[in-house]
Amino acid sequence: MIRSFVLAGAITVIAGIAHAEEPIVGNWKTAAGDTAVIVSCGGSYCVTLKTGKYAGRKIGTLAGTGGSYAGEITDPAAEKTYSGSGKISGNSLRMQGCVMKILCKSQTWTRL
Repeated sequence: MIRSFVLAGAITVIAGIAHAEEPIVGNWKTAAGDTAVIVSCGGSYCVTLKTGKYAGRKIGTLAGTGGSYAGEITDPAAEKTYSGSGKISGNSLRMQGCVMKILCKSQTWTRL
């Protein structure tokens, strides 16, 4: 009986680890001071602004694991989409958008 409980507990812990969310998932304060939420969506991660002038607008889709992500980022003010990437370091997310992988701009977001 005890063995069954130990086995069930171990399976539960392993299942929890397997379904642990990526570090990119959550709420982030952008460089402009707005709040962006990043959620899992269809095998990637969708970035949507929740506050500010462009609240409700999806501004990116990134894919990856382990704190390193790549995809597309949209500048909502210019309505232009760029090759993008994100890299997690502690409670910071360095977002970068590039044109032809030559002209790049980056900003750092902080976890809320």
